[in-house]
Amino acid sequence: MDKIFYDGWELEYFDRAINFRNYQFDILKKYIKGIVAEVGPGNGSFLKYYLPLAEKIDLYEPSNNFIDNLNKIKNQKTSIINNNFTQKDNAYDTILYLDVLEHIENDENELEIAFKSLKTGGALIVNVPAFQHLYSQFDKDIDHFRRYSKNDLKKLTNKFKFSKTKLIYYDSIGYFLSIGSKLITKNYLNNFEKKIKIWDTLMPISKIVDLIIFNLIGKSLILICIK
Repeated sequence: MDKIFYDGWELEYFDRAINFRNYQFDILKKYIKGIVAEVGPGNGSFLKYYLPLAEKIDLYEPSNNFIDNLNKIKNQKTSIINNNFTQKDNAYDTILYLDVLEHIENDENELEIAFKSLKTGGALIVNVPAFQHLYSQFDKDIDHFRRYSKNDLKKLTNKFKFSKTKLIYYDSIGYFLSIGSKLITKNYLNNFEKKIKIWDTLMPISKIVDLIIFNLIGKSLILICIK
């Protein structure tokens, strides 16, 4: 995310993973309100989900290659800022990092900026890939510095005075598919689009399994912090 150009070739496939996005939004929607900043929105695929919940939205996108697509979906509520997220003290009710923090080398500094930019009572919402043991060639190729566990994010957020913190693993089926892919697949790019479609088709099952196992594991991890 510190780059001026991030290729983001994978986004077109994940942007079409409707079941996953719906599941993700179901978890997040009650925390999104007011003046919102989304950091690294890419093509802006998640904007349509939370647009009705927000009064005003600032989209911080440093990668020039996404700006044209963001301009196509721009409306009266949204402002597009072609830059990294910059500190605005007590400016936002909600700050979103959806699959972005893992692209930022100095994640602690980034969260400090976010903390200072939140209003009291505001929510910082972070979605990241879970578990470093799942780190693969795919992560490396799309410039992930790391994957996260709950303990990793607890250590980060404990440095700031959030009043409440919640951590949720989700997508257990995706977790097992990721393990299988890492152990078996020599070239993850083979039938990549088909694999994403199959994974997304299995999302309703993943949602049920997550409930049964009380969200003990998952391919993804959500952090919700209230200031």
